[in-house]
Amino acid sequence: MSPAMDLTILYRGPLASCDYDCPYCPFAKRRDSREQLRADRAALERFTGWAAAQTDGDRLSVLFTPWGEGLVRSWYRRALTELSRMPHIRRVAIQTNLSCRTDWLTGGEDGADLGTLALWCTYHPGQTPYGRFLAKCRELSARGVRFSVGVVGFPEHLEEARRLRAALPSEVYLWVNAAEGRTYTDEEAGRWTALDPLFPYSRHPHRSAGLPCRTGESVISVDGEGTVRRCHFVRAELGNLYDGSYRRALRPRACPLAVCDCHIGYVHLETLPLYDVFAGGVLERVPRAPASLSQGQQIGPLRLDVVT
Repeated sequence: MSPAMDLTILYRGPLASCDYDCPYCPFAKRRDSREQLRADRAALERFTGWAAAQTDGDRLSVLFTPWGEGLVRSWYRRALTELSRMPHIRRVAIQTNLSCRTDWLTGGEDGADLGTLALWCTYHPGQTPYGRFLAKCRELSARGVRFSVGVVGFPEHLEEARRLRAALPSEVYLWVNAAEGRTYTDEEAGRWTALDPLFPYSRHPHRSAGLPCRTGESVISVDGEGTVRRCHFVRAELGNLYDGSYRRALRPRACPLAVCDCHIGYVHLETLPLYDVFAGGVLERVPRAPASLSQGQQIGPLRLDVVT
């Protein structure tokens, strides 16, 4: 029997449909067929069943990172609820545009364990009214849901982001993702850093070649077939989740890529201090002191090794 471990899993099934049409996303307004949705549901239920059965000492943390919007689908809401109630699940979270209803996020015997469940929410100006999105955030706060909120750092999003930061409680962290392929002047970066003091980590890709990373050791990526890779961005396979073959491949390993430019990747680099910055909230992107960040304070010194 393999020794017990603390394992973080990034799960991405075949779901690719989304109810938004963001111009910067290749999956905008994509519609999955009924067959594709059935396949996604079956894959997710298989994964949830596997996770539920891991009761021999493993401690699991799960982040769902669907290409599409998961929470408008009942099987994702059910998966988060069920997994959150399992004692060996440390955290279960999902990336979402928050277009779903929030009434399923209730505690109690049949509801989710809100001490385990968390949401990573993205606000997309132009896709949903500001007031509607803010109301959803306030509903989450009222229900006691742990969540972060963020935006993509396009110039046209700046005023809406400022407006949102001012309206959110200080304990809700507002993050900013650098727009893919965009170069920010120091002046532009300063505007975003005033909202998110951790924006400098997103501003430039991080040099990662040959550097130690937790992925492939204590963090893995899993697709709908159960294929295990070290992360979403390295295609080499480590085995399969369901036959257990992946476990033999888990070990410390350096990153094979030149750079890492996505938060769900570089947060696991051992050369960055982000496990300390996000202690207790790595998956949902909630820092250990979000109120300090909302007031423009920095959590420790920034340590960057970036490509400029």
